[in-house]
Amino acid sequence: GMATERLWEILGLSDMMPYRSKRSLLVPPMFVPENQRAPFPRLIGKVISSNMKEDHIFRLTGRGADQDPKGVFSINRLTGDVAVSRALDREAIAYYHLQVSTTDLSGKLVEGPADLDVSVIDQNDNRPVFKEPRYSGEVQEGSPTGTTVMTMTAYDADDPNTDNAVLRYIIVRQLPDKPSPNMFYIDPERGDIVTVISPHQLDRETLPTTQYELEIVAKDMAGSEVGLTGTATATITITDRNDHAPEFTHSLFQASVNEGSTGVVVNLTVDDRDDPATGAWRAIYSIINGDPNQNFEIQTNLDNNEGMLSVVKPLDYESAMFHTLLIKVENEDPLVPDVVYGSSSTATVYITVMDVNEGPVFFPDPLVVIRRENIPVGSFVAMLNATDPDYLQTQSIRFSVLRDPADWLIVNPFKGNVTTRAILDRESPHVHNNQYTALFMATDNGSPPASGTGTLIITIEDENDNAPYIFPSVARVCEDSKDMNVVIGGRDKDIHPNTDPFKIELGKQPGLEKTWKISRINDTHSQIMLLHSLKKANYNLPLVLTDSGVPPISNNTELKVQVCTCKKNRMDCSHAGSIQTNILLLLGLVLLSILCKYSFSPPLTTLTRTADPSYQNAGNSR
Repeated sequence: GMATERLWEILGLSDMMPYRSKRSLLVPPMFVPENQRAPFPRLIGKVISSNMKEDHIFRLTGRGADQDPKGVFSINRLTGDVAVSRALDREAIAYYHLQVSTTDLSGKLVEGPADLDVSVIDQNDNRPVFKEPRYSGEVQEGSPTGTTVMTMTAYDADDPNTDNAVLRYIIVRQLPDKPSPNMFYIDPERGDIVTVISPHQLDRETLPTTQYELEIVAKDMAGSEVGLTGTATATITITDRNDHAPEFTHSLFQASVNEGSTGVVVNLTVDDRDDPATGAWRAIYSIINGDPNQNFEIQTNLDNNEGMLSVVKPLDYESAMFHTLLIKVENEDPLVPDVVYGSSSTATVYITVMDVNEGPVFFPDPLVVIRRENIPVGSFVAMLNATDPDYLQTQSIRFSVLRDPADWLIVNPFKGNVTTRAILDRESPHVHNNQYTALFMATDNGSPPASGTGTLIITIEDENDNAPYIFPSVARVCEDSKDMNVVIGGRDKDIHPNTDPFKIELGKQPGLEKTWKISRINDTHSQIMLLHSLKKANYNLPLVLTDSGVPPISNNTELKVQVCTCKKNRMDCSHAGSIQTNILLLLGLVLLSILCKYSFSPPLTTLTRTADPSYQNAGNSR
């Protein structure tokens, strides 16, 4: 009654009086510090009911009461006192949301449920923690003061809304502590590490190390004395920039090289104080003077950065005994703006060329001359000309024949004049396209001797020294044929104008013209007609062939004419072991039509290859 209403007034909740039928449970928020010590249970607050009857009781439900974690909180059934039964950990559960209600003894709900909120009050029981034990960052040498190197971040599990989780960072140690113990500074609130050291002193090449270790401490309670701490190590690497030009170890390098040879002649060495195996250290060499003909080339040895100077186009002792090269070296990466390539980045290389005995050289090569075939033995053919490149010494040259396929030539060893030792023959199998090729050698008297080779090509002019001959040399005709004729051709090993057109005539025997008649078809072929029938037998027809040379050559020869009995596809010829096949017949006709350069349709005649040993030059016969 009155007491309850008075309490509501004291608590300043008199405004809510009109709703007290609904809001008759007064449940204030409750607070429990974490990590409390025994004794337990401890009272943490009280729930008040405005119309509590004797048969009514308080009930507490929710997580932390009748649900897991069970039994953390309890309520006195009659008085409404709320107690905590054990020490709490805010970092595990920071907040409990429970419900309070009143029931009668049978368990029927009378009031509520109303929310009961319990907050766990933070204690500073968690120290700051860095995620990793070691952190690494890098800063380029020469960086301006205040350059950010890296950021350190620690975490604190305590309540971020309290000083328990407000961190401050400090550097407690720097290793090594040279050139000063505080080369770096850490922003106390943000954890950014920045450089304090001047850019001039931040020099990778003069500092005692390229890696500094900082011990960083993070402290909570905003860094106050009572704060808890966590520690980590920051490793800072000072990285290279190209602030040193490469410098040759010597201003002059010397080498000697044989004339005519190629390859590496000298290795050029440089020093570069920048970080090895980086573009700031790797060297690029170039020749800036003394190599107008591009005889030399420099490549960088990737293992040791040396410049390998090599001869790529052989040198000639007689042209120049010495070469003086001016060489420069640069880095792959550009130098930083305030650094330049000085005089130590160039060097001189002095190269001595060593004389080597070189073989004589023929000129011209090949030497081409024209000679007629059949000139007398001992005739002059050509004068060989060879000079020795070693003209600074007086060397004598001797000539010799290296290859002379037909054994036609001889050379004077001292003078080099080539003469014939046999008759030149254009029709020799060693002559190709009217040309005969021989090889000569010239050897000097140097130490050791050196030799060179030269080629002589003789173009051989034709003489009319070959008589023409007939082809084929055997012909076959049928005895009962009314109109029998045979086509024959002439051949000659010579070339124009010593060959066709040929004159083909009957021999000088009396009476031949009564049986045979010859008529010309073209420059090479004529037709022989049989004027009347002949008995089956073998006849030798004397012929005279004459070529068109000046003077011409005639050949008295004979054509074997076989007169045969013909039945259908068979020819029966006396004294002839002959192979009769239609394939040969066809083949022969095709061949002959090609040879004769014109077409004709003969009467029944057959082509075959004869096996009679008495015929010389037996060929396809008609």
